[in-house]
Amino acid sequence: MTSKLKLLLACTAAMVGIPASSQTPAATNGLDIAKKMIAFRSVRGPGNQTPQLAAYLKQTLVAGGFAAADVTITPVDDTAYLIATWRGSDPSLKPIVVSGHIDVVEAKPADWQRDPFTAVVENGYLYGRGATDMKLDAALAIATLLDMKKAGYTPKRGIVLALSGDEETVMKTSSLIAEKLKASEMALNIDGGGGLYDEAGKPEYFTIGAAEKTYADFQLEVTNPGGHSSAPRKVNAINELSAALVKIGAYRFTPQLSPITKGYFEGVAPRQPPELGAAMRAFVANPADQKAIETLAANTGYVGQIGTTCVTTMVSGGHALNALPQRATANINCRIFPGVKPASVMAELARVAADPGVKFSDVTEGSNPTDASPLRADLTGAVKTAMGKIRPGVPIFPSMSAGASDSMWYRSVGVPSYGVSPIFIKQSDDFSHGLNERTPIDNIPLAITYYRSLFTDLTKWRLGHWGWPLRCTTDPIC
Repeated sequence: MTSKLKLLLACTAAMVGIPASSQTPAATNGLDIAKKMIAFRSVRGPGNQTPQLAAYLKQTLVAGGFAAADVTITPVDDTAYLIATWRGSDPSLKPIVVSGHIDVVEAKPADWQRDPFTAVVENGYLYGRGATDMKLDAALAIATLLDMKKAGYTPKRGIVLALSGDEETVMKTSSLIAEKLKASEMALNIDGGGGLYDEAGKPEYFTIGAAEKTYADFQLEVTNPGGHSSAPRKVNAINELSAALVKIGAYRFTPQLSPITKGYFEGVAPRQPPELGAAMRAFVANPADQKAIETLAANTGYVGQIGTTCVTTMVSGGHALNALPQRATANINCRIFPGVKPASVMAELARVAADPGVKFSDVTEGSNPTDASPLRADLTGAVKTAMGKIRPGVPIFPSMSAGASDSMWYRSVGVPSYGVSPIFIKQSDDFSHGLNERTPIDNIPLAITYYRSLFTDLTKWRLGHWGWPLRCTTDPIC
């Protein structure tokens, strides 16, 4: 390579923010698509630009080789969802869904150091709303598919790119997509799973998301005839509600352990400080171990992994400064362990409150209880192969998300769904849903390689071709 060519590559790399040593056309395209996606204010409510973002992505996909008829945009209320179909050569095989979302959480420019809807590459990071959750991942998956098309790849099993438009809010489009694609083989959720960097930037481990907790909102309401504040009564709606909330706040649901969380704690434990690692091992051995429970419950990173959690998130009461409250309400937000029914959790909360004057009601929107997806060896094998190409030797194990994603809707219609994002990030750098969201751009070329391997392995043969059984047996990831 001539010195002039080296200089040209270095300058080009500097302009797009990707190191020259790992720059590829697909990586450059992925970053460019991500920057353009971030510029769309795809937030629910007035001025929602999700439909315009979907139109931009359709234009990009069609320009990259997809037939216009195979990329559909469906308006829903103030948003829209996109489905792009890459047909396989064997129509008898169920397609693989690549699932994600293109809407984001609201971001107020006045609160940010940089405009949240202007992508900025700075100090090795991509900044902007959606840089982590999850416009970068969507852009990299799209760039990979376009690169595979350009290279002439023909999948035996079809690939369906499905991008919902309200995952961060009511998940109406998520439900509609899952119902439409319920005949699929599996969903690869690029909004889940992922890897952890330690604080020095070294990869620690990678997880496959195979389960997630159920989201639920319960309203507590106390009503009272009220009256003049100068004549207080023994029963006060706000006081009565507050007493119930104190009881609920002090309550802990019985800790639980599943095969997914067991595998997760076993994998994470050796990489923790001694006391925390010991607590994880003790909890795996005995989920009723009180010392282990107390240690894990005190850690915000792991309290959500040991069972159902419920917390007060909103309170409202009273109607005038000089009147006794006629009504007081509170919202209890719960993240429910897989397999547990929301109705049973609400009933348990009512027993804890122990006050018939507190009315409980389920006000949940956009949620659907589901069990974990089976850890199929064809999926885990393909992930291991892909991860081995970019981060050889990094441990891989299953995980359960404490949050909600589109995976619940696929699982609810019988399609197993797996969080498989290849993005690695430090715990201290995770600002998804928060201020100054950012993701290290060193992920970009590696993610392209990973996605290409994963998409190819899962679509070039009938699943199980490699000799893997459909379910894991002795593999430690199971």
